[in-house]
Amino acid sequence: MIHIKSKHQFDTSHFNLSFDISIDKGAFVGVFGDSGAGKTTLFNILTGLIKSNDTFIKVNDTVWVDTENNINLPPQKRKVGMVFQDFALFPHQTVLQNLKYAQSNDSSNTLDEVSEIMHLKELYSSYPHQLSGGQKQRVAIARAVIQEPEILLLDEPLSALDHQMREKLQEYLSEIHRKYQLTTLMISHDIPEIYKLCDKVLPIEKGQNKELQSPLVFFNPNPLQGKFKLKGKVLSIQKADIIYIVTLLIDKEVIQITTNETIAKSLVLGENVSISIKAFQPIIEKH
Repeated sequence: MIHIKSKHQFDTSHFNLSFDISIDKGAFVGVFGDSGAGKTTLFNILTGLIKSNDTFIKVNDTVWVDTENNINLPPQKRKVGMVFQDFALFPHQTVLQNLKYAQSNDSSNTLDEVSEIMHLKELYSSYPHQLSGGQKQRVAIARAVIQEPEILLLDEPLSALDHQMREKLQEYLSEIHRKYQLTTLMISHDIPEIYKLCDKVLPIEKGQNKELQSPLVFFNPNPLQGKFKLKGKVLSIQKADIIYIVTLLIDKEVIQITTNETIAKSLVLGENVSISIKAFQPIIEKH
């Protein structure tokens, strides 16, 4: 169990941070919210990179921070594995040397196991500049896991990768979590990624956490309803006899719908709109 209670005030921010979070051991939590909401700051508080005058952090049976009782475990003694978007590998070391840097005296088996899962053994003698983006991130994830951390923090680790590589690394992360049951917090703006990997979602809004929820409940609060709602951008508005045809961009698809004169004349090119469809019977087809 992880318990985090922290308040932090920024001189330049338009809001103050206030977290009160409890996370079960072994959970995989997606940290979700707008840019600037405080997600990375939460990670920095956990790692000790940001100090607050009002913080309590307990991880399993160990108190990491208790400002009231003057307890503050230094960052290097907190068992945290961290993976960033930009890999953060040592450029002058081979893949194997990067992995061994994170290895403790009793984690030699873990290094071999993780290398096997992440398919890294054939890359042991390579240097970071010789690797693709996906290979670098596999090394970064493996290095964090080899530390045998009590908490694994993933700060948008896959966002810079192409779709195919991203899906492959999601499979690796899922396998790593199944095997080692590391308590994992992952910042992501990718809803399918959170659905695939996480058992809980931690929403962060303007520096405050909301209640932990399952991905299904959080992203779909009104399941099995007769309405379908999408968001899109107005590309064009054309009159055709007595009706108007509105061309919309929804995600990466362009669609056309009909509407009446009143609605058509209220729309502005380029603006974002919501589209609701009632009483529909969806048909799902594989591409």
